[in-house]
Amino acid sequence: MLNRRALMGAGAALLPSAALAQQAAGVVPPLPEAQRNLRYRPEREITPEREATTYNNFYEFGTSKNIVREASRMPMRPWTIQVDGMVAKPATFGVDDLIRQLPIEERIYRLRCVEAWAMTVPWTGFQLSELLKLVEPTSAARYVSFTTAQLPAVMPGLRQSWYPWPHVEGCTVAEAMNELTFMPIGMYGKPLLAQNGGPFRVVFPWKYGFKSGKSVVRITLTDRRPENFWFKIQPSEYGFWANVNPEVAHPRWSQATERLLGSGERVPTRLFNGYGEFVSGLYTNLQRERLWA
Repeated sequence: MLNRRALMGAGAALLPSAALAQQAAGVVPPLPEAQRNLRYRPEREITPEREATTYNNFYEFGTSKNIVREASRMPMRPWTIQVDGMVAKPATFGVDDLIRQLPIEERIYRLRCVEAWAMTVPWTGFQLSELLKLVEPTSAARYVSFTTAQLPAVMPGLRQSWYPWPHVEGCTVAEAMNELTFMPIGMYGKPLLAQNGGPFRVVFPWKYGFKSGKSVVRITLTDRRPENFWFKIQPSEYGFWANVNPEVAHPRWSQATERLLGSGERVPTRLFNGYGEFVSGLYTNLQRERLWA
């Protein structure tokens, strides 16, 4: 466990004060050593850490981007994740047990928000397929859903009863097993902060960021397509697939360009967020689907 003195000496001064308080509580172990995987080259500068940790969508804590103070109150340990549904070996795992069991690495991924801003983040974590192998999905499983924690004592946004809590996101089993699909436990070499979806989340770098469930407490394999959080709120704007496509506009704005956090530079949006070589084959027979809406 980290104590306050050790944490303050570990380069944490770059973090916002509320985030510092969260980590200085001494309840989150440091990350294990993780080698950077060079297979996934971001082709962009890494976003400054302060930008990535203070500009966050997480409606459980509020609807603004500035939810750091509220999120810093969320306890990060103990934390478990239940993996169930159409699997041969359903199980509940503690986050630190998973960190010890699974191969941990660092990957630098581009992240594209449907609001047309983008960042590039060095995530530390494990490939989701490695976790799913532990529970052995059955051949009948077609979809995977990810459920975010509901902690009313520290999540003031849950009082907004018009939202369809809990926050659930979903994908196909093929998408979940893709080599790109990643479950971060850290970023910038430090444990993942609550506002960024700690203690662990899921990341699909070729999809719009709202598809990436944060602070996950349950993963369920099923034969029914999940009704995702944003689809329930506004189905005409937020479909199931949500793959990045510059040619398909959001109903209220273009997706042709994106704004890079930190520099503010506007750059062209890339199909599948530039990861088409890894994922385009997942969608070859879905021409009639609303792939990117």
